[in-house]
Amino acid sequence: MTPVAIAQSREAVTINVAAFLLTLALFGVYVTFLGHNPWDVYYVLWLGSFARMISIESTLTNAAPLMLTALCTAIPARAGLLVIGGEGALVVGALAAVLVGVTLGGLPAWLGITLVGLSAAIAGGAWIGAAGALRQRRGVNETISTLLLNYIAIAVMYHLISGPIRDYERVLKTSSWSIPDSLRVGEMPFIDVHWGLGVGVIACLVLYVVMRRTSFGFGVDILGGNQRAAQVAGLPIDRMVILCCFAGGAAAGLAGGFEIMAVHGFASESLAVGFGYAGILVAFLARQNPAAIILMAILLGGITASGGLLQRRFDLPDATTQVLQGILFMIVLASNACYGRIGFLQPKQKAGA
Repeated sequence: MTPVAIAQSREAVTINVAAFLLTLALFGVYVTFLGHNPWDVYYVLWLGSFARMISIESTLTNAAPLMLTALCTAIPARAGLLVIGGEGALVVGALAAVLVGVTLGGLPAWLGITLVGLSAAIAGGAWIGAAGALRQRRGVNETISTLLLNYIAIAVMYHLISGPIRDYERVLKTSSWSIPDSLRVGEMPFIDVHWGLGVGVIACLVLYVVMRRTSFGFGVDILGGNQRAAQVAGLPIDRMVILCCFAGGAAAGLAGGFEIMAVHGFASESLAVGFGYAGILVAFLARQNPAAIILMAILLGGITASGGLLQRRFDLPDATTQVLQGILFMIVLASNACYGRIGFLQPKQKAGA
């Protein structure tokens, strides 16, 4: 790494650690007003997320979809777009996995699982890619369009599971048809976590290489830094924006596919639980770095995993961990103003430079 890259990485780590510590301090004030000792709450957060093997497995299970939905924001952000449609892409990917999966019961398991995963990725990619095309061809703001697409996707899901694809044998929960058992994905070796985690890690690493070690990634960084410079350089801006949106949407759609193949087996309202919105926070914490998304997703997955234990130990509301995530999101957004302004974290200039 170059000295500038090392300095930038050091700056990002320092500011994010400071933001997390400030978040814990503010969260401590919040639980103190609720009548609890903040140190006890911090200890239970640790117990519920990383202290025991069962906690680690729960953390990694929650981190798997966060890695993929974070890419839905991070990859377009490198091209200068603010996409917040991970929730909708996840739901669309899950619906595609159900609709394709119920027709593939006779295929070999490996082929059927591959086709279901591809269908989920293509559906999610097309969903977010459409927002990128609207932005480039019609000037539609991608933040607004992807937010509205979230609501549309969830509404379509509710419509389908309430009638056209509803499984009426389940009377206690409105849900879709179930995919065949042969298309269900099992756990990874040596750990009780489904294969969505492995695919999420691979996707992050592959996209890191693409964005940091290829001419396409270099062009995307130019586009994200200065669109005028990208135009002068003759870069295919429209194609690059749509490809970035498609890649991010495909990752989130794949997250929905694994929610079907590895967790639920059918589509229901349990799909729309906020993984897409939490992925936005993960992307911002990682500074749109696909490799750093792995660590940030595990951190946020641990916070989510500890929610049930906090509720049982302290009788705190179930949304307590969402309060913690909300505080962290606000602090991270505010900390963006610190980048490039902290003197000792900046790269040292050589004499005469």
